[in-house]
Amino acid sequence: MPRNKIIGAVEIGSSKISVLVGEIEGGRELNIIGSAEATSVGVKKGEIVDLSAVSRCTHATLIAAEKKAGVQVDEIFLSASGQHLEGFTNIGTVNVQDADNWVSEHDLRCAGQSARQKALPQGRCYLVHIRGAAYADGREVENPVGMQAAKLELKYWNVHANERRITDMIHIISGYDDGLSVEEIIPASVASGRIAASDEERRAGALVVDIGEGTTDFVLYRKGHIVRTGVIPVGGGHLTNDLSIGLRINFKQAERLKLRDGKAVIERGDKDSHVLLEGDLQIGDRPIPRLAIAKILNARVAEIFSIMKNRLGSAISPQAVPGGVILTGGTSSLPGIDEVGRDVLGVDTRVGTHPAWVTRKDLRDPGYATTLGLLFFGLQGQSLGERERKAEAPRAGLLRRLFK
Repeated sequence: MPRNKIIGAVEIGSSKISVLVGEIEGGRELNIIGSAEATSVGVKKGEIVDLSAVSRCTHATLIAAEKKAGVQVDEIFLSASGQHLEGFTNIGTVNVQDADNWVSEHDLRCAGQSARQKALPQGRCYLVHIRGAAYADGREVENPVGMQAAKLELKYWNVHANERRITDMIHIISGYDDGLSVEEIIPASVASGRIAASDEERRAGALVVDIGEGTTDFVLYRKGHIVRTGVIPVGGGHLTNDLSIGLRINFKQAERLKLRDGKAVIERGDKDSHVLLEGDLQIGDRPIPRLAIAKILNARVAEIFSIMKNRLGSAISPQAVPGGVILTGGTSSLPGIDEVGRDVLGVDTRVGTHPAWVTRKDLRDPGYATTLGLLFFGLQGQSLGERERKAEAPRAGLLRRLFK
């Protein structure tokens, strides 16, 4: 019997580096057997600005996670974020080859290849191609194979990235262990969306918004398909920075105040209410008006949703996303943030919950949506079979697939 596969999910975020270790039994069952996290160093707005610092921090977190799991990781699933990620829709079109116009798997592959082969500018590489809707003679169908049609169209959402930054991410992992490979790099929004939204919500049409420390990543679903992803360079760290400047306190105090007493909505009772900065009545402690805290946080949260609304335009409306807006990421824990989202976006907004298979209480925090999503994709990847994986050297395999 072959041994169970051990996979690692790594998120290199602006505030923390998070690692989960999962054991895949029989290619079907996933057990989370180890976890670790550390304060991130050398990452700003989701992008690496100090490669050496990020490498040291990531390696230390991997070591801690493997130690807790009691095993070594076989391969890594890595998330990517940052403004360098971009995407576009492309439709591949083919004329069905069969004389009687019966659509075959070969026609489907040709249409997909056509949708994925658009040339990119120098210095860019494809990160992932996400299949969308299929059309048989202009009619949208779930699976065109076996149907009669003269023309087949296949829509893809193609995500591409800065080549240098992706190479740096791969080298961070390969520098930890020369034999350890990055199996896939997945946009953070795609990973977290798979956890925060249910199958029914994705089929209905929904927008998942992952509000992290340095960025806000989003993924838009229509009829179960991903039709758009994106990154906004504003996140929870900007809320903390606004508190620091507006209240004239240091960043550490502002972060503590945000977590302890922060909220995204302004309430009637805030006007005459105060909280203590430190809460210990020692020298330097002082009262802070609740109204000031709420006004500062409300303004920045509203700005995040306003940018989102401007970016998506008519794609975000009650008719376009019947499944609503689902919030996840660490900042989604801010009380009242769903109310602000509902007011600004004009769409039902709620804070997402994790699926039932996530049984560990600590991992049900919305800040783990991305790493849990990476593990899910690791489990799904097992069903492809090893014969479909690229038979290339571990470090070079993903690089060749990305840059060829």
